[in-house]
Amino acid sequence: MTTLTDTGIGSMHISFYGAGSMAEAIARGLISEELVAPGKISMLNRSNAERLNELHGRYGVLTVQQGSSNESYLQEADIVFLAMKPKDAAEAIAAIAPLLSPKQLIVSVIAGLSIASLEKLLGSDMPIVRTMPNTSSSIGLGVTGISYSSNVTEQQRVITEAMFQSIGMNAVVEESLQDSVTGVSGSGPAYIYFIMEAMMRGASELGFDEATAKELVVQTVLGAAQMVKETGESPQELRRKVTSPNGTTQAAIEKMTELGLPDAIVQGMKRSTERAAEIGAAIGRSLEA
Repeated sequence: MTTLTDTGIGSMHISFYGAGSMAEAIARGLISEELVAPGKISMLNRSNAERLNELHGRYGVLTVQQGSSNESYLQEADIVFLAMKPKDAAEAIAAIAPLLSPKQLIVSVIAGLSIASLEKLLGSDMPIVRTMPNTSSSIGLGVTGISYSSNVTEQQRVITEAMFQSIGMNAVVEESLQDSVTGVSGSGPAYIYFIMEAMMRGASELGFDEATAKELVVQTVLGAAQMVKETGESPQELRRKVTSPNGTTQAAIEKMTELGLPDAIVQGMKRSTERAAEIGAAIGRSLEA
């Protein structure tokens, strides 16, 4: 197995085409974990100079304002992250395709854009990685689903997984499961926020002020997640331990089950997965038009 040291990632140049929050999260992870120096990372966008100034000032990464052009940064990169918005992706990727070559590793963080669609835009000989990070990556606690095209080498796999480990954990999956990754972890943080909203509303209705309600709920959710992680026990087993027969927790769980909470969560996850597939299909159709 190739070690990370052997890959030479520290000497590589990485270019982000798209400079939004996910690109920033990944760049910050690479820098904070000391995988790549800021001066070897370039961040590009089409027109937002203020955003580029902000990123350079915050992290020391390079932008067009440090003297080179978008074209040069892309051509000189060993790894190119495609991080533009899905609605802009096809046009933007087609525009930069002539600047790229098969010696570069292409990493997409564009939701719904398949490897086949990327190969159509870039050429089938390009090594392409399709990823689905979630928003918790911005604090180093993300989850990323990773799928590889057939042209990605073992060394490039090691590099890819190291990069995404700098912002959390990752799971290598068959590309057919990428929509399911969206339904489980891509959209997952929002499900937890949604439940927290409801718990905070319940706390308010039970007499707590807004600040106290938030504090109680946040610490409860944080503690529960940490218990699952540290004990290694399943959520089901931990719930059983908390639920005394005919007690308060059992009464709450029975009422939530009666009102359909478990099924609603499962059906919501399935609908998120379906919607991811619909978005991907729409992108694919747009390329054929």
